[in-house]
Amino acid sequence: MPIDFAASAGPTLGVEWEFALVDRTTRDLSNTASRLFERVRESLGEQPTLHQELLRNTVEVVTGVCRTTAEAMADLAGTLRLVRPVAEELGVDLYSAGTHPFAQWSTQQLTPGHRYEELIERTQWWGRQMLIWGVHVHVGVSHRDHVIPIVSSLLNHFPHLQALSASSPMWAGTDTGYASNRAMMFQQLPTAGLPFQFDTWAEYEDFVAANLKTGVIEYLSDIRWDVRPSPALGTVEVRVCDGVSNLREVAALTALTHCLVVDLQDRLTAGERLPTMPPWHVQENKWRAARYGLDAEIILDAEARERLVTDDLADLLTRLEPVARRLDCEDELRSVEGIMRTGASYQRQRAVAERTGGDLVAVVDSVVAELERV
Repeated sequence: MPIDFAASAGPTLGVEWEFALVDRTTRDLSNTASRLFERVRESLGEQPTLHQELLRNTVEVVTGVCRTTAEAMADLAGTLRLVRPVAEELGVDLYSAGTHPFAQWSTQQLTPGHRYEELIERTQWWGRQMLIWGVHVHVGVSHRDHVIPIVSSLLNHFPHLQALSASSPMWAGTDTGYASNRAMMFQQLPTAGLPFQFDTWAEYEDFVAANLKTGVIEYLSDIRWDVRPSPALGTVEVRVCDGVSNLREVAALTALTHCLVVDLQDRLTAGERLPTMPPWHVQENKWRAARYGLDAEIILDAEARERLVTDDLADLLTRLEPVARRLDCEDELRSVEGIMRTGASYQRQRAVAERTGGDLVAVVDSVVAELERV
């Protein structure tokens, strides 16, 4: 089954940022997304940068096709300026983290639609548990045959992105002990989690054909890997990151992702064979980053050398500086250091919980307050 890839003319960029809606008084999740979309349509017309998601407590803000991180952030900020006043009229705030600290899945409502209903019918209890939010970054790739090597090699940097963005330490009123409980939750869906490490586009096509034939998927987008090809858009889509509470950190993670993909494409163009790791090391790194966040000691290569993720990140940022200069995102890439210096969201949330004697409403307040007025 041939799968056409709409190759990008350059290293374009697109960002998808998921938000939960939380009640301004109780701070619990609010199933008001349908009303928010209606209000936006009534006052502003259809907004292609605002998307519905699986549950009625969620809205997704997306960019158009951008060239730089700064352009993508300006695009996101513009949509937020439209959405926030409408949300406030409805008595809700925008909240972005990997999970909500105390919400219960049983009170959440499904967005109407065949694909969402089919997902829940198939996945049952695990599907209904998906109170999770993330940030997805698309990077344009110019050659179809570069896509699969890039996807496989990006997995070497999975723990770096996971540790920096980890923002889901709490679940249903309990501290899980994980920096990213979202990472552990999402992989329970049958087509989610780490991608298979194929060698060629043809192997990927065979995989998709077999899954369509056996009814595992109905559509290509039903493959919900953490890193995946997006053939219709001509991109590699990186879906590793937990929900991010503020524009500054979204910019940092976007710049890092952009630089990583472009660096790998440059190396392929130069004739280099990209480095990969055995799947068992990749799987272990995902678990370590989800469990320990920025304190994770990660596996670096097939020889099983190990290193603290923040030490490896420091060297990675230095190596990517020339790429960032070319992509005009030097400042945003440098702001990755700020996350390491001041702490990731999971650390900030735990600090609030500790300071307030376990007040999870205060934790939600703190996450909401981090979203800048734009």
